[in-house]
Amino acid sequence: MKINAFADVSLRALMVLAAAPGGTLLTTQNIADTVGTPYNHVSKAMAKLRKLGLIDVERGRTGGSRLSHAGRIATVGQILRQLDTRTDAAECVAPGGNCPLLSECKLRSALSRAREAFYRELDGVVIADLPVSRQMEPVFEMIGLRPGL
Repeated sequence: MKINAFADVSLRALMVLAAAPGGTLLTTQNIADTVGTPYNHVSKAMAKLRKLGLIDVERGRTGGSRLSHAGRIATVGQILRQLDTRTDAAECVAPGGNCPLLSECKLRSALSRAREAFYRELDGVVIADLPVSRQMEPVFEMIGLRPGL
């Protein structure tokens, strides 16, 4: 299974926030710099993560984002289910419209079950448990922070 680019950026942003020293607010620009992704992409991801209640945001000159309590206990499987906008695991269209096999298709249901098995496997992975010191230290030093791991 492959996750989309938006989900990838969102998960990386959550990992950075999970590794930030307790209570530290990170700007969207800080996060974009640490994950090596354009600001606009990270900004959209942060807006969605806020809407999902996974991050807390403080506005203003000294504002930024931090992982919320819900974000600390969220699993990768839960997050990916919320970020996945596809209704079907397969693109069931043909050049002239819907696939003619669509009405009795067993492949669609098999792919849907496989996607859910993928998410179930990731239900045991808590986002806050993912970052490790040797991974995050160079990233935080780049933006002038010391990780609290």
